[in-house]
This record gives sequence, C-alpha cells and structure tokens, in this order.
Amino acid sequence: MRKFILLAISALIPAIMSAQAQITTKDEKIKDFPEKTTRIVLSGNEFFDASLKEEIRARWTISPFEFCTLPEFNELKESSDYYFLIPLKSRFRKESEPGIEMLSLIKGGKEAQKGIGNMLELVSIPVRAAKYPSGREFIFLPALIDIIQEHVMHELDRDLNAYSSLSSRCSGIMESDDMRIVFAREDLSEEITPEIERVYFTGGITAVDTQLADDFMLKNVPNTLVSYTVYPQDPVTGSYCYKMLIDAGTHELFYFRKHRINRKTGPGFLVEDIMRITADRFRDEMR
Repeated sequence: MRKFILLAISALIPAIMSAQAQITTKDEKIKDFPEKTTRIVLSGNEFFDASLKEEIRARWTISPFEFCTLPEFNELKESSDYYFLIPLKSRFRKESEPGIEMLSLIKGGKEAQKGIGNMLELVSIPVRAAKYPSGREFIFLPALIDIIQEHVMHELDRDLNAYSSLSSRCSGIMESDDMRIVFAREDLSEEITPEIERVYFTGGITAVDTQLADDFMLKNVPNTLVSYTVYPQDPVTGSYCYKMLIDAGTHELFYFRKHRINRKTGPGFLVEDIMRITADRFRDEMR
C-alpha cells in the first residue's frame, strides 16, 4: 500500500509542477507594455477630451498611443494587443451612484468578458468628481498623466515593483523638509481649525485661496508641493476622499492617501494627514 501511495504521488508531481509553471505573474503580463499600443479612450465629454488629447500628445512618451471612442474600446478590450488609458467612474459599495472619476491604465484580454473590473490594472489615479467637477482637474491633468507614466516605469523596472501602489511609493514626504507646501483651503477638512493652523502651518507650510494654490501648479513653481483632493460632489457615508501633494515643478507625487467619509470625518486633509506631513519638520525643530 505504501509503495502504491508513493507511486501515485510520483505520478502527480509532474502535473502539479506543470500547473505551477503555467502561473503567469503580473510583471510577466505587463513586460510587453512599451511595445504595445496604448489606446486613450475618450470620455465623450467634449471639454475633458480636448484637454486629455492635448496633454497626451504633449506628454505621453512610454508607449505608442492612439485615441479611440468608448464603442471602439468595447470592440477591442478583449485583445491583448492593446493597453487602455480610460476614464472610469467609480461607485463604492454604499454609494447609489458613481462619486469620482479615475484615469485607469488597464490591459486588454479575455478577462474583459467578465467586466472591466476583471481586466489587469497597472495603475489608477483619481481625477475629479463624477458629477459637477470643480474644474481643477484641467490644471492637475498634466501632473496626473506624468504620475501615471512614472508609476508604470517603476513597475517595469523590477519584478516586485509590479505590485506596488501609489500610496506605498510616497515616502518622499519625509524628504520634503526644505520644500514649500501650499494647501488650497478647499482641500482642508473642517478638522483644520485656526488653532491647528497656528501649530502646524509654519516653516514654509501655508493655506491659501484655491486660485492662488493652483497658480503654483500652472506656473510649475519649483520646490513647491501643491494640494489636490478628489471626492464626490455630494459625498455620503462610505464615499472616499483622495488626498495628494504634488511637486508643481517636477510633477512628482509626494503624498497620496484616502479616507472613508462618514458623519464625523468629512472630505479634505485631516489632522492626521497634517501630522504625517509635518512630522519630520517638527523633529528637526526639536533637535
């Protein structure tokens, strides 16, 4: 009997090894990205699409690209010959309708038969509210496109990088002590009282009117981080708020976090965000 069991196990080993050999990791799946054409899917919104076309033509350098419509995307999405950069409206579980719009870079393939959510995602970044966006997305779109490209190149650089996220790579905030940080007031939550500002908004950290903050980004002012938040126009409990600090000069993403909105925690940078962002600066002052 023992001999029979050993023989059975021996017979199974090649099948098991064969099954394991067929597992394809994410880094293997995306290594063809630079050679494949990326289809830039237009949203159907005339103003956003015009801006997206302009910025892609000016900035996209990591792969060949072509523009396509949503119907064309639906025809091509099952083809592994293409990657797609597509605006997607996201609805979280407790939301009755999509709250925010993301720019998602995904790979075509048979998985698309089960829905876009099953397609291989390289990176997604929040762009604007899905309904009644503020218009700030047009100012930050160049930076968001550059952030997507930089993240993809990071994913392609080493095998394990393929599984990294935007938030996991934003340790740069700990090295921003000598940089100015400019918060648009509309990006701050109600938790940020005048008392909090007096304590934490020192040494090059300021809160200003949104137009002034956006001017830093428009003028590509060096050595300056500018805030940008994305959340639904009418958030409900269970909606998410995304918070970013972006280098106006280089478009490097220095801070990226999200939190769930509820009755106690509204949209915008929270006190805990401000404490994270300023932690090293306060340590330096105490030395």
